[in-house]
Amino acid sequence: MSQGEYVAAVYGVVFVVVLVYVAIMAAKLVRLEREMAELLELARRRAATALTDEPVPTA
Repeated sequence: MSQGEYVAAVYGVVFVVVLVYVAIMAAKLVRLEREMAELLELARRRAATALTDEPVPTA
């Protein structure tokens, strides 16, 4: 293998590693957004039931 092929191979490996890292971060972001939406909905329900003095429903 020539030096140019080694450089190309290293660039390919680095590209794959960065691509995997970005995919993992995107998956975590999606999960965090979903959890945040669930928490916001729970807070809204609790605020609404606090105003009407009804018991908080349990999941």
